[in-house]
Amino acid sequence: MPSKSPAQHRLMEAAAHTKGGFGGVPQSVGKEFVKADKGMKEGGLYANIHAKQERIAHGSGEKMRKPGSKGAPTAAAFKESAKTAKMKKGGVSLAIGRGEKLPAKQGAGLTEKGRAKYNRETGSHLKAPQPKGGARRDSFCARMGSVAEKSETGSRARASMQRWNCPGW
Repeated sequence: MPSKSPAQHRLMEAAAHTKGGFGGVPQSVGKEFVKADKGMKEGGLYANIHAKQERIAHGSGEKMRKPGSKGAPTAAAFKESAKTAKMKKGGVSLAIGRGEKLPAKQGAGLTEKGRAKYNRETGSHLKAPQPKGGARRDSFCARMGSVAEKSETGSRARASMQRWNCPGW
């Protein structure tokens, strides 16, 4: 059975190449998935559909599955795949002028409108900053610390560290 998503494929790769398995997946199961994934093309659902259509055109003898039949992509799979297929190179376009993100002088970061747009277009679940403290703030400060250190004074990275009230900024 081939993997249904890139995340599942990565998990199965890890399980296949780790003695005893990985993430609760036995090594033998990981190897089966990796073997089934060999025919899959990088790029997701649409890339795999086009690859299969190309193989059929060259006489492979395969047939396209009917919608709703076992093993055929579901409506949910197409909806999820469409989110990334539509995305331009570089991701979601957010602008200060449209009120989707704050300028560096105001602390950088996304506004509520910007978070809503990003979540809608990518299926993510971005939340508002947590400047008063907590696990999310600690995680943010740890991840962004090295980025902000390398950035110029007045950069968006440094401004966001100050907005989140990270220690030492």
